[in-house]
Amino acid sequence: MKTALLAGLALLLSPAAAMAQSGSAAASLPNSFDQTTTAPAAPEIVQAMADDRSEDALRDFIAGAAAGDIDTASMSDDLVTAITAQSDQVSALIASYGAVEAVTFSGKQNGADLFSVLFANADTQWVIGFNEAGKIAVLLFRPAPAQ
Repeated sequence: MKTALLAGLALLLSPAAAMAQSGSAAASLPNSFDQTTTAPAAPEIVQAMADDRSEDALRDFIAGAAAGDIDTASMSDDLVTAITAQSDQVSALIASYGAVEAVTFSGKQNGADLFSVLFANADTQWVIGFNEAGKIAVLLFRPAPAQ
């Protein structure tokens, strides 16, 4: 995994949540759905086994964030920097989801593990990946798309 890419993807709030918090959008873009260009192919999701560390690390992060105590010792420096900047917002958001009801491995994409996490008040999707040193270097989540 490339460190520069990992730093850019470190941790996310949904774009809608980020805009709601800031009160404005970063830029105005043309409506891409009105264009007739062909979209690039999505990266392939491989149905393989999850990394043995992934689910436990994900559950630990969620529990810590919901309690307002994110443990950064298991994270890469780039991820720690990104989380520190957003920790209050992320903790509040995850706490609002309620208790974890189910964590389901969905596949692998670009070396990272994909999970669906069902909370009492939200259905979410997560990506978690580790760097060569065994530290969490990618950690993303978003609301699950409506089906």
